Amino acid sequence: MAWWIWVLIGFALLAIEAATNMVGVGFFGVGAMVLALVVGLGFADELWVQLLLFTIVSVALLVLFRQPLIRKLRGEHRTDTIDVATAESVVALEDIGVRQLGKAEMRGAPWNARNVGDQPIARGQRCRVERVEGLTLEVRNI
Repeated sequence: MAWWIWVLIGFALLAIEAATNMVGVGFFGVGAMVLALVVGLGFADELWVQLLLFTIVSVALLVLFRQPLIRKLRGEHRTDTIDVATAESVVALEDIGVRQLGKAEMRGAPWNARNVGDQPIARGQRCRVERVEGLTLEVRNI
C-alpha cells in the first residue's frame, strides 16, 4: 500500500477519535501515521509486513498509553486512603480466633477482619490493623 493511503487511514481514525467519546481509536490512527512514515522511507514494501507493523505499533501504543491518558483526561489523582488504615485501632464486633475471619468496626463502619496474631481477639477488644487486603482488615491484639 502506498504511504499516502496510510496517512488517509490515520486521519480517518483520528477524526473518529475526535468525534466520539472513546479513547482508543486514536492510537490506531497514530499507528497508521507511523506506518506511513515507515512506508514512505521505504522500509516496508510488502502488504503483510505493513499490516503486521501497523498492528504491533498500534497495540503497543494502546497498551502503554491508554490508562495514563484516561487518568490524565479525567483528572484522577487517586489516593488510596484505605492504605492509611494501617496501624489504626479497630474494635472487634465478635470473637475472632487465631487465623479466623470475623467482624471489626473501623471509623464507625463494620469490616471483615482476619486475626493474623497468635492470640484470639475477644468481642469489644481493641486491635491494630496490620494490613488491608481487599475489603478485609488483617488485625492483631494491641
